[in-house]
Amino acid sequence: MKNKGFALIEVLIGLGILAFGLLSLAGMQVIAIRGDLFGRHITQAAVIAQSKLEELTNLPYGDAKLNSGQYSEQVTESGTVYRVRYDVTDLGNTMKKLTATVVWEDRGDHTLSLSTIKAKNDG
Repeated sequence: MKNKGFALIEVLIGLGILAFGLLSLAGMQVIAIRGDLFGRHITQAAVIAQSKLEELTNLPYGDAKLNSGQYSEQVTESGTVYRVRYDVTDLGNTMKKLTATVVWEDRGDHTLSLSTIKAKNDG
């Protein structure tokens, strides 16, 4: 006599395999969400650093904000606090190196730095 259909043990094994597969997918989803969040944070940090450098390079060469030293401020975007530090270093009498460093915390401290050179315009 041929049995038609599935035995209980076959169904249980099939459900076990399905459950294992779904749990694996759920784990990958969590990793993808974390990666997406980190990507957003690093993009926002790059935008903040670039904005600070553009602000500084558009200032007149003799502006007080371009005196040699380190300066810092905080920026909050989408609930994340970014600490922004910018350094101004004189490179002779006609150039200054500007470095913007952004630090944020997301399961540990992360840092992004951008630099540029500002030249004195004698025109």
